[in-house]
Amino acid sequence: MSISGLLRTAARDRPDAVFLREAEPGRLRSVAREPGAVTLAELDEHVDRLAAGLAARGVGPGDRVGVALPNGAAWVGLLFATTRLGAVLVTLNVRYRGSELEHMLGDSGARLVVTVPEAGDTDLTALYAELRPRLPGLEHVVTDADELVGGAPAAARGDEAGTGDPAVLLYTSGTTGAPKGAVLTHGSLLASAGAEAEHLGLGRDDRFLATMPFTHVGGLTCTLLSALVAGSEVVLTPGFSPAGALRDVTTHGVTVFAGVPTMWTLLLAEMARAGVGTLETLRYAVAGGSNVEPALCAAITAAAPHARVVNLYGLSETSGAAVMSALDDDADTVAGTLGVPLPGIEARVVDPIEGTDADEGELWLRGPSVAAGYRNVPDAATFRPDGWLATGDVVARVRGDHLALRGRLKEMFISGGYNVYPVEVENVLGAHPGVAMAAGVGEPDDTHGEVGHYFVVRREGSTVTADELVALAAERLADYKVPRVVEFVDELPLTPAGKIQKAVLRRRVQKGS
Repeated sequence: MSISGLLRTAARDRPDAVFLREAEPGRLRSVAREPGAVTLAELDEHVDRLAAGLAARGVGPGDRVGVALPNGAAWVGLLFATTRLGAVLVTLNVRYRGSELEHMLGDSGARLVVTVPEAGDTDLTALYAELRPRLPGLEHVVTDADELVGGAPAAARGDEAGTGDPAVLLYTSGTTGAPKGAVLTHGSLLASAGAEAEHLGLGRDDRFLATMPFTHVGGLTCTLLSALVAGSEVVLTPGFSPAGALRDVTTHGVTVFAGVPTMWTLLLAEMARAGVGTLETLRYAVAGGSNVEPALCAAITAAAPHARVVNLYGLSETSGAAVMSALDDDADTVAGTLGVPLPGIEARVVDPIEGTDADEGELWLRGPSVAAGYRNVPDAATFRPDGWLATGDVVARVRGDHLALRGRLKEMFISGGYNVYPVEVENVLGAHPGVAMAAGVGEPDDTHGEVGHYFVVRREGSTVTADELVALAAERLADYKVPRVVEFVDELPLTPAGKIQKAVLRRRVQKGS
């Protein structure tokens, strides 16, 4: 089934079921009896009219439509309207600026972009006007999505799209270079969403909070499409803020909250500030991006006493989740591993030099959720023969079929001839009660080749010193892994998806050396 076809079927089977729920009622244009809520039938009808407006501007099968909007009903409608026409949605972030937009729009060949007139202090109307002469394929820039709502429904070619047909062009975060457009198909997106929903046993009583951006698979697949597959609801919020997330979880009875570890750290701090003891409605506390280090895992467990803490590992290139904690994992296993491959996913651990299976090495994945490659960029190093995807992440097989993250292959540095994976050290530093976040990179050193330089954000009120953290690491790690430099910072650079930008930290270290 296609993405658009899934919505059509759900609307036919459960027309009055609420699918979208606004965190702050008042913005959604809905005729639902409940303020701020949109039923499946209402969304399906809106998508037909939106598809008609896109078709009137020449959008048809195979065309690319850029969407640079915050999370919200307009974004959701455009996803289904674009795919209903057999076209491809290009995910853009409202925070992208000149060079980023020019690269992504030029590479994708988008014919139409939907955005907002301004974002923060940036006049996006003027920005796109400046870009258009350099983007001859860009025919329309629409700054009000409501302008696209047309009359008679357009031909719904996308309802019958095949599993291999492109649905979304999602540009990687670009933390290590120019972003590449991962081609996500109808089949790959729904395979990932379905595997997550099956693994967690999600259903009609569940309610997601859409804090992860729809421009990345954490929001698009792990939240929006997984909820649609499972028949769950989605609470819409334009972006993550600790205070807003805490309010929305408690006000709307959210049962599934997913965020990268940095989001969880900020949410827990907000709970302490606001004097909120526990999150009573949560059924699943999902952490994406990396395994939850032990101290954070314990803190989440205490804050959400009725929830199961679950790691979720996925990439743009896997269309969403590929590995998750097993539901019978104990706290130590959740804290120490990413989990197990989801149904339909095969995993290999490959020695990066020998190319043979190993107990520790690069993680390769294969299954129906793997993307169809990169647009315009053949990448034999990532998309391997026989359907295997080389993730670039180093893992170890532990406890049978579980996978423990060691770090990014490119993040590993060699100190005195020994391999150091910063994530192992970060977990130790993060276990200190005075540390909110930690991130490390290799710093050039004349004697050892590289040594560990770790950036640390203290918890509010903490006076922990560098000497204390070095001593802690020395107690728990081999001497070559102990940080040489601990630098305290107010914040860490994050991607729009909330991941720490190690490339920015490496540049800081290199400039200082």
